[in-house]
Amino acid sequence: MSTPASYYSYSPSTYYLERGELIKQGAEAKVFALSSLFPPPKIYNPSSPSSSSSSSAPSSSGVIIKYRFPKQYRHPSLDASLTASRLTFEARSLARAARYGVTVPRVLWVDEKGGCIGLEKVEGWSVREVLGGGAEGEMEYQDEEEIELDMDTNDDERDVDVQGEGEVEEGNEGWDKLKQLGVGRDHLMRSIGSALAKLHLTTIIHGDLTTSNMMIRLTPDNKSHPYEIVLIDFGLSSTAQFPENYAVDLYVLERAFASTHPRSEKLYAGVLEAYAKGLGEKKWKPIETKLKEVRKRGRKRDMTG
Repeated sequence: MSTPASYYSYSPSTYYLERGELIKQGAEAKVFALSSLFPPPKIYNPSSPSSSSSSSAPSSSGVIIKYRFPKQYRHPSLDASLTASRLTFEARSLARAARYGVTVPRVLWVDEKGGCIGLEKVEGWSVREVLGGGAEGEMEYQDEEEIELDMDTNDDERDVDVQGEGEVEEGNEGWDKLKQLGVGRDHLMRSIGSALAKLHLTTIIHGDLTTSNMMIRLTPDNKSHPYEIVLIDFGLSSTAQFPENYAVDLYVLERAFASTHPRSEKLYAGVLEAYAKGLGEKKWKPIETKLKEVRKRGRKRDMTG
């Protein structure tokens, strides 16, 4: 559903916002999707009795536009300044992460005046969807019998069970694809942990690590790695200075696992194990210590409200 042009102040991104499809809205931004930056080419055949044209050429890859709309509760000058600085930092974080080998969406453009950043659309599924948390924005419901794991089985047996019906509901397209490629739940968790370690080695803190902000993209041309983890939505990213910064990032993800994916303790343990291995013992030890402290503070807040 398109939004009227009058809704936006004029900027170079206005053309695309008018034609984009609103797919998500949060407190800070709206996210639009476009099939292409350009309209499909039309081919006119003069020998055809019909004067209508056709568009047989394939369209280019999709585009995501994040629009940070003006906040009425802030002074316009302050709002414009904050929006520009946040867009710039997000773009720099993505560029820095990509430079160090972290898989993130490509930045296509940054429109500070219009409050927009254009990004490559990542084709695939969010980790939330693949793990059975449902599509973005859906209410989650699972029968207790469907999500209960036999804690007496060993890891190999549990992985086989998970690759069968296990916790993931039937009809999960992303999980079905991964199963066809021989990818189990443990392997997916290790991939997530390795991706986070690679990100934190760049000193970048994501700021909003959830299973919704991790995409699984198939890589059919790569036989040894049939899929990759793509980290998205760096709108709250920052630069880390202390081990506690990394620990808070990990704790946010831990809470996301606990709230969206019941009985996920063992799943998240696999993430941390791969994260520690990718980071190295010297860097991991102080972060591990701070993570334990952050957990204690979080539990106290839960108890006191």
